[in-house]
Amino acid sequence: MPNLLEQLKQLSTVVADTGDLDAIRRFAPQDATTNPSLILKAVQSGQYDRLLDTVLATVREQDLPLEEAVDDACDRLVVAMGALILEHVPGRVSTEVNARLSFDTAASIARARRLVALYEQAGVARQRILIKLAATWEGIRAAEVLERDGIQCNLTLIFSFAQARACAEAGAWLVSPFVGRILDWHRKVRPEVDFAPCDEPGVLSVREIYRYFRRHDYPTVVMGASFRNSGEILALAGCDRLTISPQLLEELAATEGVVTPVLADSGERAARPAPLGEAQFRWQLNEDAMATDKLAEGIRGFEADQLKLEALVRARLGGRAAGMQTRS
Repeated sequence: MPNLLEQLKQLSTVVADTGDLDAIRRFAPQDATTNPSLILKAVQSGQYDRLLDTVLATVREQDLPLEEAVDDACDRLVVAMGALILEHVPGRVSTEVNARLSFDTAASIARARRLVALYEQAGVARQRILIKLAATWEGIRAAEVLERDGIQCNLTLIFSFAQARACAEAGAWLVSPFVGRILDWHRKVRPEVDFAPCDEPGVLSVREIYRYFRRHDYPTVVMGASFRNSGEILALAGCDRLTISPQLLEELAATEGVVTPVLADSGERAARPAPLGEAQFRWQLNEDAMATDKLAEGIRGFEADQLKLEALVRARLGGRAAGMQTRS
């Protein structure tokens, strides 16, 4: 009998949620996703030391002021890592815009264009890249502009239906609703409740988003993310894409059983409602305490790991070292 991972690949596009090349080679996903936390972890593993040395040598040749050099090196590093990952997956890699730009539309657009330009200089076509942006109002507006320019986007840190809907209305190529982090919040608020995977709030959220997108004929891809257990993944079998950590890929690959399709396009269609305006979006997000908390926490967490990555790069460029532990 095929293992669970092999069966899941027949129902959903499997994406590796890692920068670990060994895991990517082993599990043969279609795509890979990265974020500042995963990039930091991969760099700290030593797997990319040679790549980092090459990037730093290029940056030193430009003789930039230290902070400009650090910024340039971080951009070049994530692009170089993404290009290397693309040698091992047939599809796309997601590369994230700096989290500190999450509330600045113009700066997010400029940074995204710079990342794409660096990829193209490295010989990687933009059709193999997804630019990740936090699904703030400003990030969604940045994605709207970038999509019109042929730069496809992955809107991340999605915890509410309002975020997902606004992304689809803006023409985002893909959205990443975070399953496990939603569960984390509900477990903290209601520790007495034992959620079965099929009834977890994060799983139900992804199902709602998927069905709404299909019913209203939005082409935006739904990719479940941030899984805490394999039961959540199997409860979303049939979702467009599922981005999965190496630990859970390992578990699925080592387990026999039957994967039952859960999500499928029913074929039912309905007219699209008028798009959400900024005031509606902000109000609906504000009314969702979980989404408000987790979005802010996610941005802060990614920024914290970005700062650690910058400290590591600064130290290698000759600046002072700082704490460089990855966020779990």
